Amino acid sequence: MNKEAIIRDFDGAFSALENAMRLFNNDDFNEIPFEESWTAAQVVQHIILSIENFPGTLSGKTEETTRAIDQFIPTLKDIFLNFQTKMKSPDFIKPVLKSYDLDEQLAKVSNIVADIRQAIEKQDLSKTCLDFQFPSLGFITGLESIYFIIFHTQRHT
Repeated sequence: MNKEAIIRDFDGAFSALENAMRLFNNDDFNEIPFEESWTAAQVVQHIILSIENFPGTLSGKTEETTRAIDQFIPTLKDIFLNFQTKMKSPDFIKPVLKSYDLDEQLAKVSNIVADIRQAIEKQDLSKTCLDFQFPSLGFITGLESIYFIIFHTQRHT
């Protein structure tokens, strides 16, 4: 496992997100672009909700993996980078419709990203994480968790 490549992929996804966020002013960030759509701020909040617990998951309870540690990466890529598929967010990561402060959201993303990046550097990503079951896949490895975060962020950037 090449942690430098993983960090490069991770940093690339979040650099793109932060660059996209900086294209907005606070008003535009909270504007609904069309009916039944989320605001850019809600999309960012959705990403925050989907990743904020991963630093704990990656450093939490784990066990040795008894399958290829990257087995579900192609599946995760197919799920999240297939832009022909419309997805519905699970309620626990569905953002509330309200006004979000752009600078606060940038700071939240930056803090969570720093924590996840530290986990990438320090944790054994080959282990299966037992504190979270991914819907339809079950328990996934730390490596697969990082690529879920990358692909999910790329989908929304």
